Amino acid sequence: MPKMKTHRGAAKRFKVTGTGKIKRRRAFRKHLFEKKPTTRTRRLKPMVIVSDGDTSSIKRQLGM
Repeated sequence: MPKMKTHRGAAKRFKVTGTGKIKRRRAFRKHLFEKKPTTRTRRLKPMVIVSDGDTSSIKRQLGM
């Protein structure tokens, strides 16, 4: 059976930490900032850890 290919869309959106957790960016932080409060855009800035329920499917897409 051939090797599984990495899902390229998932590879661009997720990063794996040194401990094996998966980080992702928050949504709603690309454009239309005039109507969004500064506190909201500041809160959306940092990357966060993916929830446990989604981790297994994302790891499968990343070929882990």
